[in-house]
Amino acid sequence: MPRSRIRAGTGKAVTRKGAAGRPGRVASPAVRLHGSGRSGSAMLAQGSGGLQESAKSEGWKSAVHRYVKLYNQAEIDRFPAPFGDIVADGDHLYRFGQRLARLREQELLRGILPSRSETSAELLRISESGTLSEVSVLIELRVRRTIEHQGRTYSEERFDRERLWLAADGGEYVISRIEPIVSERRPRFSSSHSSHAGEFADELALAAENKPQSIPYINYDVLPFFKHGRAGIRYRRDLAAAYADRWWNEANPAYENFEVNCTNYISQCLFAGSAPMNYTGKRASGWWYRGFSGGRENWSYSWAVANALQLYLSASHNSSLRATVVDSADQLALGDVIIYDWGGDNRYQHSTIVTAFDAAGMPLVNANTVPSRHRYWDYQDSYAWTENTRYRFFHIADEF
Repeated sequence: MPRSRIRAGTGKAVTRKGAAGRPGRVASPAVRLHGSGRSGSAMLAQGSGGLQESAKSEGWKSAVHRYVKLYNQAEIDRFPAPFGDIVADGDHLYRFGQRLARLREQELLRGILPSRSETSAELLRISESGTLSEVSVLIELRVRRTIEHQGRTYSEERFDRERLWLAADGGEYVISRIEPIVSERRPRFSSSHSSHAGEFADELALAAENKPQSIPYINYDVLPFFKHGRAGIRYRRDLAAAYADRWWNEANPAYENFEVNCTNYISQCLFAGSAPMNYTGKRASGWWYRGFSGGRENWSYSWAVANALQLYLSASHNSSLRATVVDSADQLALGDVIIYDWGGDNRYQHSTIVTAFDAAGMPLVNANTVPSRHRYWDYQDSYAWTENTRYRFFHIADEF
């Protein structure tokens, strides 16, 4: 289905190339819409009989555009924008305001100044009632912020998803409900082709793993330039970070793309940095990936599950990928890994890799389930974050 794109920024308004109309207008004159009460899908109405429907469609799109514009302003001001006349979801406005207050305090302590923000939005899924009195939209908000910090300038990016419900109110539309899609919290780890959730408990066996395993399996088709040796392999932190910056917002087709892809992405980054796989053939041990075989995905839990990778890196190893647990984020280097326990219950659900540093030397990280590039390491800008959040900091060995 063709997708609409909306863009808002602190500079001049931008329209999609080739789109007619005033700046800021939803730039998709031929969006395919799916809605209950209709058979199949319909294009935006044409002809005299569809003018009213077309006007209503433009009406809810205008409301979404206003929301994106206000969202973008809040991203740079760190104060709630005047959503009151367009958003009727008080619970979400409170949640959003709490998040902004948390970030405002954090940024004051860090001494940073956001100088610019640009938010583009893509309508991923649209569902309309037959009369267009109600519309639900799955939207991806693509935020790019420019940060001034102690004489240095850098940018950070992230893609957030929200589900919006809009309702017609007279001649206007209001957003009656907003639901952030907090993918970092989701425990599912199935691939796009298969599901193995019932096997999740087997990952606990990794905690007892502390002996050398078999010779690492290296998939030369995935990384043909990798040179394998039994010892003395240097971890190329620069290559791990470069890979992370290349694939932060899309899936590398050489690998399977998982529904929750953060740890699969981190493992790919480590492997690109020359960390050797530890192939055991058992999903609850080692750290390995083989791709599809016999109609199913073959990979260790530690390759694709945050909690399992945390257990693997915490254990002692004499060969292959290994790491040292350090006490704080400022002890990390390029290519190191942070794993997140949102609830403080020792169930780690998210992984990131260090790809840059701010002017104070604190890590900036990349991630993939919620695509993020050079994001501040503590993730207080995520709805997944809680006051109970705990972090596990891993310094990857310089040599394997």
